[in-house]
Formats: sequence, C-alpha cells, structure tokens
Amino acid sequence: MNAMPRLPSFEFDDTILEQGAEISRRLDQLRLEKFPPNAKKNLRSFTMAEVAHYLGVSQNNLKRLHLEGKGPIPEQAASGRRTYTAEQMLELRHFLDRHGRTEVKKYVPHRKPGDKLQVIAVVNFKGGSGKTTTAAHLAQHLALTGHRVLAIDLDPQASLSALHGFQPELDRNLSLYDAIRYDAERKPISDVILPTNFPGLDIVPANLELQEYEYDTPLALQDKSSNAGKQFFTRLAKALADVDERYDVVVIDCPPQLGYLTLTALSAATSVLITVHPQMLDLMSMSQFLLMLGGILKTIKGAGAEITLDWFRYLITRYEPTDIPQAQMVGFMQSMLAGQILESPMLKSTAVSDASLTKQTLYEVERSAFTRSTYDRAIEALYAVNSEITSLIHRAWGRA
Repeated sequence: MNAMPRLPSFEFDDTILEQGAEISRRLDQLRLEKFPPNAKKNLRSFTMAEVAHYLGVSQNNLKRLHLEGKGPIPEQAASGRRTYTAEQMLELRHFLDRHGRTEVKKYVPHRKPGDKLQVIAVVNFKGGSGKTTTAAHLAQHLALTGHRVLAIDLDPQASLSALHGFQPELDRNLSLYDAIRYDAERKPISDVILPTNFPGLDIVPANLELQEYEYDTPLALQDKSSNAGKQFFTRLAKALADVDERYDVVVIDCPPQLGYLTLTALSAATSVLITVHPQMLDLMSMSQFLLMLGGILKTIKGAGAEITLDWFRYLITRYEPTDIPQAQMVGFMQSMLAGQILESPMLKSTAVSDASLTKQTLYEVERSAFTRSTYDRAIEALYAVNSEITSLIHRAWGRA
C-alpha cells in the first residue's frame, strides 16, 4: 500500500499574518464599494411614517407643518413620497420643542439640571449572546429619539466599531485605552471620540491596543510609588467626567470576558444590561459569570469602588417563541429572575443578521430590502426592547 503523502510544512505565524492582511484588504475594498467615495458610512433618509414614529407625532401633523412651510423641507420623490434626513428629523424635533402647544417640552429629551449622566454597561461572559447588536441598536435608537449618545466599544475585536463603519487596523483611530492608560501618553477622552453617521451619536472606537489595559493594570497594582493601579476602577468614570455635559447616555459594549476592562466599565455604570440567549449552555455560562462577577465586585468595593446602579436587567436575545425548549427556558428564568427580566425579548430575525452582513443595523436598511413581514416583526421587537430601556433611563431621571 502506498504511503499517504505528508502535508506540506508551513509557518503558522507567517500564514495567519498574511491571511489577516488579505481579509483586511478585502473588507476595505467592500467598504469602498459600499460607501463611495471615501468609505465613510452615510445614512438613508426616513419616511414620513418613520419620522412621525420617532418624534411621537401623527403623520397628519407633519404634513400640516410642511404645508404651512414650517420646519425643514422634506425631499419629495416623483411618486409624491416624502422623506427626511436624520439631520432634518433632529431639526424638526427642536422646532416642535420650541413651538409645541404643551407646557412640558417632550420632543428633546435631554438631561435637565440635576439629572446624572446615564452609563449603561452591556455585558455577557459568553460570545454570541447578541451583546454588540443590542448595544448598537440601543445607541442608535436613543439618538433617533433625540438623546445625545456616546457609544464606547470596549471589545478589542471592535465589532461595534465595524457596525459604525470603522476598520481599526486601517483607520488607525485611537481607542479608550488612550484615555485610561497609566503613562504620560494618556489623552483626554474628547481626543478619542468620533462622530458616526447618526446625528446625536458619537463613538469611541476600539482596536487591539485595548488589550494592553489588561496587562498594564496588574503592573500598576504592584507599583508602590503610585496609587493609580489600586484605583483602576475609577479611570473610566474620571475620563467621562470631562465630557459629562455633552451627553445624556453612554452605552458601553463590554468585552465577552471578566477582565479589568469590564470591571472598569461596571464601576462607571449607572445601569447594567445582561444579554442572554435562552439555551441551557448559555444559562450555565451566565450562572458562572454572575458568581465570578459578584465575588470580584465585592473585592473591589472593599478597595473603595462605589457601585450604585439605578437599575439592571436581563435581556432575552435571539428568542424564537415557537421553539418550545426556548419558551420553557424563558419560563424557567422568569421564575428565578422575575422583576429583572425585560418584558420584551429580542426576537431572532433574519433581517437583523442579513443587515449585519453589510455591516449595517436594522435602522440603516430600507424596509424594501426585506420581506415586509420579516422586517416589521424585527423592527417592532427592537422598538419594544429599546423603548422599555429608554423608559428605565427616564425613570432614573424622575420622569414619567
């Protein structure tokens, strides 16, 4: 019997470096094709129905304003269909707030004096729970509904950054690491904030350098000449203090691991959102995550950390109501975590996954790109989840 030929030898490190560079080049090529001429993401216009929905007014009210020549002028297609850009939607919001008939100004939901900055940490120990998708859609929903939002990508894999059009290995953007590092090269967080294609939404993108914080912090903890390491959990909160007046809400996409980055984010948070997929293995993983997190938080609280939350909730993600084992798992979780689970789950949808194939969210794609029932089902679930979270934010400010 002839011997099988041996596999050719290769250098693993050289091979993966070459493949990584080629993947990056192809992704950049796709980005240029999708967002010409400068590979920067733009944002579609919104229909009259969508604008009325996000502003909380009737379509008839919008039509009346347009006919009276008030507010921005929408673009009108040959078919008569009117659309507004996101910038115009924001302009309309401020117009309505100035000229609304009600005593209470409700169209621009910015913080009022005495309202503290809301910092939401979106966490999970296990990848694939929908954490980044949740953070992206939440930040964009808040911006579309008139809030001033800062998204922070704390995951060195930079998925949240990619959804907003950034490719870290090519764009060479700074990350939060530059605002919380321990040496003299630390910069103010305002230097690392970038605008997105959504008016009212800025981002601190991620890159691989974020991982350095996980190595630097243990060394800083051992440095007896400085107290910086022992107070590592205060670094993000101190950085955010410099831009406190610029934003209403900060949404942090934490890495899927319980390291110093996650602990620093949780120490700065005013609320925590834990995403969980209703499967037994995911629930087991979350159990371990909660036990580890609780133990570590007690330790850093003993070192002086102040962790005071306005609220925390579990969000069921990628839920299929017709899947009986999933429905049973949700019932099992509700029996243990009643009061902490959001009433609205995020349904599993091909619309969300298909949009992400082109590095977009559901808010960025046209309804016509999908089967209408598929799109409507997904956008309704998304709106229910994000509205429930928005309500929790407003309740923390003492609003109805």
